[in-house]
Parts: sequence; structure tokens; C-alpha cells
Amino acid sequence: MEDKNLGVETLNEAVLNRLGYMLDNLECGWKQLAKAVAEQPQFCYSDKELTDCSLKVLSPHGSPGRYLLALLADRGCTLAFLLQCLKKIEHREAVGFLNTHVMGQIDITMQPQSQRAPEGSPVVLSCRAVGPVELTYQWFKGKDEVPGVNGPELVLNPVSAAQQGAYICRISSGDKYVFSNWAHVRLVRSGGANAGSSSGYFPSSTSGLNIIQQPRPQALMEGDTLYLECAVQANPPPKFQWYLNKQPMPNCTRSILKIPCITTADRGIYSCKIYNLYHEAWSDQVQVNIGPGSFSDDSWEAPKVGKQDLFNSTDKVALLIGNMNYLHHQQLRAPMADVHELTNLLRQLDFKVVSLLNLNWQEMHSAVTEFLLLLDRGVYGLLYFAGHGYENYGNSFMVPIDAPASYTFKHCLWVQDVLQRMQARQTGLNVFLLDMCRKRNPNDESIPQPGPLRVTANIVFGYATCVDAEAFEVNKDDLSNGIFMSFLKKRLMEPEKVSVILDKVAEDMGRCEITRGRQALELRSNLSERRALTDSIQAPACQVAASTRNLQWAIAHVIPESRCLQFECGVKVQLGFAAEFSNIMIIYTRILETPKDILTCSAQLSDFTEGPEVDLKHSNQESLLEAGSLLLSMDDLLSLEQPQLFTRISALQRLKKELSFTVCLHYKYTNLDEELLEEQRVSVGKPLVSKLNLHEPRPSHTSSSELQMSSIMESSSFSESFRANLSDLSPSSIGSASTSWSYYQGSMESPTFSSLKNEPEETICPEFLESEEPPSIKSLPSTSSQELPFKFSNLPNSL
Repeated sequence: MEDKNLGVETLNEAVLNRLGYMLDNLECGWKQLAKAVAEQPQFCYSDKELTDCSLKVLSPHGSPGRYLLALLADRGCTLAFLLQCLKKIEHREAVGFLNTHVMGQIDITMQPQSQRAPEGSPVVLSCRAVGPVELTYQWFKGKDEVPGVNGPELVLNPVSAAQQGAYICRISSGDKYVFSNWAHVRLVRSGGANAGSSSGYFPSSTSGLNIIQQPRPQALMEGDTLYLECAVQANPPPKFQWYLNKQPMPNCTRSILKIPCITTADRGIYSCKIYNLYHEAWSDQVQVNIGPGSFSDDSWEAPKVGKQDLFNSTDKVALLIGNMNYLHHQQLRAPMADVHELTNLLRQLDFKVVSLLNLNWQEMHSAVTEFLLLLDRGVYGLLYFAGHGYENYGNSFMVPIDAPASYTFKHCLWVQDVLQRMQARQTGLNVFLLDMCRKRNPNDESIPQPGPLRVTANIVFGYATCVDAEAFEVNKDDLSNGIFMSFLKKRLMEPEKVSVILDKVAEDMGRCEITRGRQALELRSNLSERRALTDSIQAPACQVAASTRNLQWAIAHVIPESRCLQFECGVKVQLGFAAEFSNIMIIYTRILETPKDILTCSAQLSDFTEGPEVDLKHSNQESLLEAGSLLLSMDDLLSLEQPQLFTRISALQRLKKELSFTVCLHYKYTNLDEELLEEQRVSVGKPLVSKLNLHEPRPSHTSSSELQMSSIMESSSFSESFRANLSDLSPSSIGSASTSWSYYQGSMESPTFSSLKNEPEETICPEFLESEEPPSIKSLPSTSSQELPFKFSNLPNSL
């Protein structure tokens, strides 16, 4: 390329995006380029501009490198200076791309077309190309140059017999050049053209333009090919430009529009503009509906404004994680009640919910991997997290319970990475509800760069608070709600677009005096469709995938069947099981039969398999509350007249082998003072989420596309022991968890946190503690409709 003084703005969008992607890395990327270009004062950017650049990683299709190139273009940066700076920072890939593929490439976007026309009518041959520099055109007839024509269009008006022949165009830039295809111009008689000739367009030499075939509305599935056609009779030959939602579509300039492997981003109103030298016309506007179902053209109906059930999902899946009992950080109370509330509500909306409490780093990563296996084309996926978190440079991180005192992103779960992996599953809707603080972590300066995100227009982020702010809890006796969930639960069941619901929640929080100015919901969404959590489920065409998904979910919700134990003394004991969360289970014992000569007896559990957590002080209790279950009531179990003892088992995800325990029967005969003991060892397999083996590392993912549905059968969740018992799966053995009971381990003293070195600063305003009684918010349990007062804890219980 001889003229390198052209600006960066001359690069086309594809080239800019490619360069931006190359610059999106830490070692040799946009930050280093920003320092290099700053040697010239006009390219010295402020801290705010550079911060805005780094925040582009939060956008679903954002790129800090692409944003920096836009800043350079706005200030008139030349390609020569850009190339010089790329060489200075030794970005060999970008330098090679700019030299080889940009500065020396000419790309023809429109080839001239052969034409047949009556003598005396106008004929226009068009050839267009793109390149980073000014292009010159030269037309040839055969081997001879056409004098006086150095533009992209060759106009023969009127065309004569001497102008019949073969034409070609040469496009050049410096010493680089390319030739177009040959285009033949032939004359036909005005009255006797055959059916395939252009003279049939208009029988005289007059010009005109007439649409003879309009594009038709369509309803397709994601992954299908969109095919629209607009047929035209025109003289001179027409040009085409397709539009989506009144915006021109790049490189869509032919009579046929073909888009392979469509996504929900391709849904909308399509139209085509047809024009030539003398005329312009527009096709009909047609609706293209892209969803999980497919319909024939005859049965297709254009969507009506205000229709409540416009969209369907192929399934609905939710992963809810609540982290409370942190080992090195402030313990929280709200996640227990919040996950309980949300699980109940989502199950009413037909979501398959996996609800987990108190996960460490490995367990969180494994849980997300298993969650992704439940997603597929058209499925609605929802991820909720309540716990500690932070946000640096637009990247959000969820903190596991085993995060060290000085944690970085390496110890946490990266939200943007999860989003990228969800998109690869071709989901119909991706919803993230993050009930956590977004304070900056000052000791984590790393900026991990996510891979390129697909433009799917189906992403909704609901943050409990805004950037660099805290999320607070609401305390009521032994139960807590987060502020976010206190408002969200009142709106979640409304049949509204997801982003509309979150907007209403934000407005509700803004009207509450106690939250105004302290915590404000932040919504980030590119949802282009009216997708709602209340949308109905329509079975997918592939029933195998649906059945596999149902089985995969059922694995994490199998509870042992009730059983009876017969002891030698004649006492008959029943063991019962109930699911609270996907990783928490209640075991209760009751005496069914007692011989007449036995005065008293009780059945207690002990010697549990290593792994799960059992608080021995709260085991074998006469009430659920004493056993540590604050949210489960007796009504949730069978109404039992005989006395019962309850034991609560949590952290089932850490069970590495079958769960077994000893049933100890203590009894006294009427004629003896000594208490006797009989024991039976019981094994109940691997209940609930323990079958997924979340404690085991998953293969590191290099690409989200590696998570194919076929990999489910190879997942660790399908252990050999479980495969042998698949036939035993029955509705009665699957814990509905519809009561969504909560996890609680009794009162625990909060450790001192002044020694923590790397926890985002989390404080509570003093006026919270001095304020008058705030407005009422319904708290748990929901046994009464009466509004109960709440107050902020006098501890800094920000999430």
C-alpha cells in the first residue's frame, strides 16, 4: 500500500472487529496500544475514557480493543501511525493482519451481471469493491479500455448494436488490482423476446420497475435457514438492499436473502428496497418469527401486539446458589431465605430448579457444568446467586465459601464466562440474578478477557445493587431476606417481559424510603423479544434431548424411599426422607409398632458416612425447628400421630460414597430399669445432588461448544452405581422440593474480620441503625398475609 495516510475510519466493520478481538488480551493488547499512541498528544486519553474502554467487557458483544480503535478513528489516527504503534508493542499478529489482509486486499462486493435489453434502452453495469484506501475503477470491453469511465458503474444509454459484447472491470489501489467477472450485454428484439429474456420485462424501450413476488412471513426454529425472496421486473436492472427492523443489513444486496443458522437476534420485520437509475420501490414488510417451534406458512399468523403468550420455551431450568457459611469472611443470613423464596416461585412457573447452599470453589464450578448440561436450544436458563461478590472493570465474580482471606478472580466464579458457555447451548433466554455486592476488589488488578459472545439478544442481568455498591439484608428474628429478594418476590409471577419486571422492581426499591440512595437495582439487558418467565413450555421436536434433560435433572432430586426396620425386640421403626434443598435432606424416625411389655422406646441416628455435615447437637430432635429447619413446617410432612425425631443432613454434595448411618433403638421393658440398645446399619445410596459428584473436578473447558447434550451420558453424574438403578426411578422417589425448604445451622458467632486483607470494603451507613421503623416488608415464613416489620441488622451484613 503506497498511501498510508488514510485514517483508521476507512477500515470496514469486519476488519475493525477482527483487530479489536486481537487487542483484547492482557499481555499485548489495547492497554499497551493506548500507552504507545499516547506519545502523540492528540491520542492521550483520560482515565475515564480508559475506564469506559475496560467496561466494554460487560456488554454482551463489547470489546475494549474495538472501542479503543473507535476512539483513535474519532481523533484522526492514520493507518501508518497505527501500524507503527502495533510494531512498537510487538503485536505481531495484528501487524501481519494489517499488512497482509487489509492494506493489500481488495474485496469485490458486487459483481456486474449479464444483461439482455432492447436496442435504445439504458443498460447499467455495476461493480463495487471495498478496501482501506481509495479505489479506482477501469472498465474494459474485451481487451479494450472503455474511455471516460472510471467509476463503479458503466452506463450505456442508449445501448446500441455496437455496444454488444463482454465487459469486465478492473479495481486497483496502487500496484494492487483485481478483476471482476465477465458480464455480457446482448440486444433483443422489442417484440419477440423469449420468456427468459429481459425484453419480457417491458415491451418497449421505456424504463420501469415492478415487484412480481413479495417476501413472505415465516416462523422458524433457531438453527434453521431463513430464505426470503423479492422478484422484480426492472429496466435498467435493479439493485437490492434488505432491511431488518428498518435498519439496512450489511452485504444483503441481492434479490434473495439467505441467513443460515438463524438465532433469536434475526427475529423482526424484514423489507427490501429495490431501485435503479430512475425508480425506487419497497417490498411488503414481513414478520419473521424465530422460536423453538416451527409452523407451515399456511398456519403462520403475524404476532399481535399485546399478545400475552407469544413465545414458548422448550424447557425451563434454574440453578440457585446461596452461600452463607464463609470460612474466612463475614457470614451471611439472607441466602437461606432468598433461595427458599425463589425456588418456590420458580417451581410454580414450571422451572426445573436445582437449589444449593454453601458451595466451595470446586462445587460451584461443577454445579455450573451440570447446569449447562440441562440447557439446550430454546430452553430458558436462569442463574441466581446470593452471597459475597465483587466486580472489577465490568467483570462480576461470585465468591465461594472457601475463598481465602486475600482472594482474586482465580478463587471465584466468573459470571461472564458462565454467560458465554450458556450462549453456546443456544438457549432461548439467559437470565442472571446476582444478589451480591459489587464493590471493587482493590487487590485484584487482573482483567480476564472473555471470548467473543454470540449476538443472541436474549440476555438479562439483574444486579441487586449498582456498580461499586453494597447489597443489604433484611432481618426478622432468625430469618433474613435480601433487600433485592424482598421486592423481587412480589413481581416475579407477573406475565411480563423479564426486563419489564426488573424495571418495576427497581421502581419499587426506589420508592422505599429505607433503600432510597443506599441500594438501587441495576438492569442490563439486550432482550429484543417479549420473553417472560411465565411463558409456557412447548415440547421440542427432539424428544430424545428432552428425555435426557429430564433424566439429568431427576438424578439430582432422587430421595430414598421410606422404609421400615424390624428389630428383634419386636419394635417396628419407620425411616422417612424429605428434601429441603438439592443438597439438604431431613431424615425422620417414628415408632410404628411397640410390644406391650416395652414401656418406652426411641429410634436415633448416629455414625453417618464421612462427608456431609450433621450437627450432632441438633440431631434426633423432636421438632423441625430444634433440628435446625426454620422454614420447614410439620404440615410439609405427613401428619403423624406418633412421636418423631428429626435429623438434618446438609452438604450432600460432599458425599463420596453411599450414605449410611446407624439406627439405634433405645428401649425399656416395664419390669426393668435398665435401658437396652439394638442397632441396625442402614445404607440409602447417594441421595439428591450427591449423585452428581460435585466434589470431583470437571475437565477444563476450552470452548463452550464442547458441552454437547451427548456428553450428559459421559458426565460424572451418571456413575456406574446409578446406571444400574435407573430403572428404579419413580415419581415417588424424586423429591419435588416444591416446599423449597431452607438451610440453617443454628446460631453461630461471627468471626472478627478486621484481619482480612483482601475483602472488598463492605460497611453499613450509621443512619440505618438510627432510622425510625421502616415500611413493612413481608418476611418468612409466609404463613400469614400480615406484613411484618423488618430492620437492617446491626452487623454489616452486606452481601
